Amino acid sequence: MGTEHSYTVAVTWTGNRGTGTSGYRAYDRDHEVHADGCPTILGSADPDFRGDPARWNPEQLLLASLSQCHMLWYLHLCAVNDVIVVSYVDHPFGTMADTGDGGHFTGAVLRPQVTVTSAAMAEKAVALHAEAHRACFIANSVNFPVTHEPVVTVAT
Repeated sequence: MGTEHSYTVAVTWTGNRGTGTSGYRAYDRDHEVHADGCPTILGSADPDFRGDPARWNPEQLLLASLSQCHMLWYLHLCAVNDVIVVSYVDHPFGTMADTGDGGHFTGAVLRPQVTVTSAAMAEKAVALHAEAHRACFIANSVNFPVTHEPVVTVAT
């Protein structure tokens, strides 16, 4: 049996304008996400759901978690497979269906752009994305497809 890890955060609603949730338009969706030793994340709802566009929304944070987890596994796998990555940036895209009484993500696409130091590493660099996906804790925890469109270039 594997090791079990536990995580905890605190989410505090800060959107009470004085009358609480007395009506749909009577409160802000603003909140803060805290974890010991980490800076506070200012959150809100998606602007389409009366949220503040200057704050992170849960959908963005889910997409960021998928991207971060994949990247961290990928970099580890590159390190242990002698693939030298000198740059990595991802611009993931996610789609959510609003069903009127809730909703769900229907898919996410990770689009990492990776730079390696040698053309001899490029094929392996592309292949390691599949292995990173299989290992990613977050991708293994969601119930929608997560696909990858990696681009690997060689540093000049």
